[in-house]
Amino acid sequence: MNTQTISPTTLIIDTLPHPVFPGAILPKWVAAAEAKGFDIVGRIIDRLHLALRCRLCGATQKVRLFTLMSAQPLCQSCLLAEWRKDAEAAGLTFLRRDPAHRHYAFYLAPCGHEVRRQFELVRRIGAGVTGFRCETCHAATETGEAQTRGWCLTSADPEGNPNYRVYTHSDCGHDQRIVRANMQSGRFSCGGCGEDWPGAASYVYAMGFTLASGREVVKLGFSRDPDSRLTYQLRRDSEMPCQILRVVPMATGHTALCAEKAMHKWLRQAHPDAAVDPHAWRGQIRVKTEIYDGSLTPVILGLLDDLEASATVA
Repeated sequence: MNTQTISPTTLIIDTLPHPVFPGAILPKWVAAAEAKGFDIVGRIIDRLHLALRCRLCGATQKVRLFTLMSAQPLCQSCLLAEWRKDAEAAGLTFLRRDPAHRHYAFYLAPCGHEVRRQFELVRRIGAGVTGFRCETCHAATETGEAQTRGWCLTSADPEGNPNYRVYTHSDCGHDQRIVRANMQSGRFSCGGCGEDWPGAASYVYAMGFTLASGREVVKLGFSRDPDSRLTYQLRRDSEMPCQILRVVPMATGHTALCAEKAMHKWLRQAHPDAAVDPHAWRGQIRVKTEIYDGSLTPVILGLLDDLEASATVA
């Protein structure tokens, strides 16, 4: 911001003309300005205002005399440069201050959306203390999560719990308050038309895991949603190699449970030494039993083949 005199009675500050106020500039004002990093350009508007030039950046601004003598004046040009630097460190682009609140500003996010944030929060993001999340993109993510499960995101939680949302079931139109984590994992049912797990369609599955020790193990179980069961429940370490080896669809959860229990009973009798000690997978897989040595995988897959064949015949 450059300052230039366009007449003996007018001073331009930030492209705006300010009338020069006649009167002496007291030595104590000059000393106070110098001590606080400024030079006095002149008196402007009235007896209560001064034009100060920042010694750091050279910008000139309007400052109340009282502010100069009782506090540390802030250079708006330096502040703007600092805000832009903080924004860049946070991966944002500073756009403008929020005229309604002095602690906020508007920024352009990397996704292209405009966001409103506190200056201090932007500094914390740039320092890596916290992360950044675009509300517009996050809303689209939550909408997609709901659509994947056959629901529509309707509103925030009317009770104010940040973990809950109100969703509408696309099939029956039922509105339901659901924890977002459950919507992601699919571990819930519709209160309007849904069935509890005994009557809902389910799967018997086999999953393979590679433990931190390098040992291969296999799990036999049942679930209404094997993908969700593996991703959100069983696997503790997201880096642990694991996969769904086989699924067999069953008409109901009750039928799947009965089939699974029968296979476990047979495995314990036919291969009593194949069950793995729980200490081997503790802290890696969220389950207490029903983990077998990987050498039993072909046997378990064979049982699932027989189960599918019998279910098809039935």
